Amino acid sequence: MPESPVSQHARAMTDEGGMPEQQQRPPGLTAAMDPVPDHGESSWQGRGRLEGLKALITGGDSGIGRAVAIAFAREGADVAINHLPEEQEDAQDVVGWIEKAGRTAVLVPGDLREEQVCQEVVDRAVEGLGGLNVVVNNAGYHWARGEPGLEGLRTEDLERAVRTNLYGTLWVSRAALPHLGRGDSIINTTSVQAYDPSVTMIDYAATKAALNNVTANLAAELGPRGIRVNAVAPGPVWTPLQPATKEPEAVAAMGRDTPLGRIAQPAELAGAYVFLASPEEAGYVSGSVLGVTGGTPVF
Repeated sequence: MPESPVSQHARAMTDEGGMPEQQQRPPGLTAAMDPVPDHGESSWQGRGRLEGLKALITGGDSGIGRAVAIAFAREGADVAINHLPEEQEDAQDVVGWIEKAGRTAVLVPGDLREEQVCQEVVDRAVEGLGGLNVVVNNAGYHWARGEPGLEGLRTEDLERAVRTNLYGTLWVSRAALPHLGRGDSIINTTSVQAYDPSVTMIDYAATKAALNNVTANLAAELGPRGIRVNAVAPGPVWTPLQPATKEPEAVAAMGRDTPLGRIAQPAELAGAYVFLASPEEAGYVSGSVLGVTGGTPVF
């Protein structure tokens, strides 16, 4: 399938090693980005690897979550998308791509910083999909503006990062557990920051390191029940979170210090999640963290 002009433009900018300076108000929207990211809209071709599965993706309206939702649908899965209420525009766009693939799409908005919301999100996803096989804990938050390091750490940002990235992952996973069975899986989104932390992202990096431990712990706990738990550790990826939470000059420099010398497009992450979700391809893979970092080690 040929790439659309949007995909070609996004990848051309990526290959140059940086992005134009820009900034948005949090949480950020896809359409306002320059260039608009490539989520695989015109390039991902499914092969039925997730046929009949039912997946919940948190943070599924944009960025990595959006790319994973499109790929999952084209691989045969029905998909429920969690998103913040203010991200409705992006979420509706993803629904269109899922339905174009002939699959069921369910929107379950809610802020995962609240325990009860996490339970309600899972309940509505199960009701709308008629079950649940795969949980992708992808929703995340960081703030990298202002003074870097410990002295610049704002308590409100620390609390939001911990509650979204760590608490939300645990609460969603716990709520989903009664609906998961043998062959099903949980996939967490960690980060290269867990291995190579930036001083501007002390709280975010700490939560992602914690998620590596959560992944190993849950894999050990749930393995006897036949439930696999893995994680993907992305490097820098072109998502709305970047211009919404970083200074413009930091956005422009993203990815240039990786061995591959560039930032990733979200579509380049989707294959890792498809692999880990597939009972056939990854049936003996659990407790693993798959790095998609542009060459930065994750060990």
